[in-house]
Amino acid sequence: MIIAQDKKKTNLAEYILYMWQVEDIIRAYQFNIDKIDENIIKQFNQPEAAQNEIRDWYENLIEMMKIEKVEETGHLQILKNNINELYDFHVYLLTKGKDSAYNSHYQQALGNITEFREKSKATQENNDIEVCLTALYGILMLKLQGKEISKDTLSAITTFSQMISELTAKYKAFEEENE
Repeated sequence: MIIAQDKKKTNLAEYILYMWQVEDIIRAYQFNIDKIDENIIKQFNQPEAAQNEIRDWYENLIEMMKIEKVEETGHLQILKNNINELYDFHVYLLTKGKDSAYNSHYQQALGNITEFREKSKATQENNDIEVCLTALYGILMLKLQGKEISKDTLSAITTFSQMISELTAKYKAFEEENE
């Protein structure tokens, strides 16, 4: 919860990736709040009031995941909405924003996005930003498992990372301007 709050303020893409990991942690602990409390929440070394707040946050996520029927796969609607916010801003930058730096990052990533979309069997329902985030999350999971990643894959992922980094920085600046 503490990390999520910070990431949501500073970098929406990192927040989404972090929350996907939280969803997977909840699934790994089979939606058992006592196991999550013992293995995750208590590790934060926070005062009791903060630990209770974190526990409530996990309980709310568990409830949302059950209500939205994403116990086995999928993501919470709020995270899908965040992806769509980034995608809408992405489209804005490419069309109305006329941002040449961002457009350059997108053009460098586009071939890799298309290739990853095909390999992952993503549909047109999965926008370019979701495809990039899915790839970045996949690489994160492979690294955590200590699996080897090919140079070509790392090269492709770098284009996604640069594009998403540029997008989220511009999104944050845009949001701050319009507060």
